[in-house]
Amino acid sequence: MADFEIEASYYAKGARSVAGVDEVGRGALCGPVVAAAVILPPSWLNPSSAPAWLRLVDDSKILPPARRKALAAELLAGAAAVGFGACSNLEIDRLNIFHASLEAMRRAAASLGTPPDVLLVDGFGLRTYDGEQRAVVGGDRKCLSIAAASIVAKVLRDRIMERCARLFAGYGLERNKGYATREHILALAERGPSAFHRRSFRLQFDEKLFP
Repeated sequence: MADFEIEASYYAKGARSVAGVDEVGRGALCGPVVAAAVILPPSWLNPSSAPAWLRLVDDSKILPPARRKALAAELLAGAAAVGFGACSNLEIDRLNIFHASLEAMRRAAASLGTPPDVLLVDGFGLRTYDGEQRAVVGGDRKCLSIAAASIVAKVLRDRIMERCARLFAGYGLERNKGYATREHILALAERGPSAFHRRSFRLQFDEKLFP
């Protein structure tokens, strides 16, 4: 379960703001990669000042959708600052998904307005970010700010995909959110890619996986 230990170590050294940043949508077949950067109030380091729901914040991938949406609403209302960034499917095709993911996180951090004293990044460091940063492998499971970022980014991207499902019907995007489900792969085989799909992603149809 994610906790505030890493952030606390920086606040103890005199940092005034510590942000966590994470991305979602890296493994999808279509749609953008979306990132969020979140600064949680330093007062929440004290259990007596932290809201009770904060204990439920965890890696967005393991949270039920309803809880994820509820937590996202609480985080957007209570966080000290939240920033978003994204790279479209066209940018992903041009940059490749690895560099597009890093760029989306850089954009999210930049959109905070005032740069944080320290940026905690899930996975790899951001080469084009000028401020102090720390890469945290598995950060969405260890670090509360990164987990919070993963939640709000996931909820935002899901909403984007649900809207795109109305523009590009027949792929089940409102259900699969662009990931490689059986329904999505069969639709691609029948219809071909839409303008929202990532053309640089090569899909091999596996009869054993999708009989």
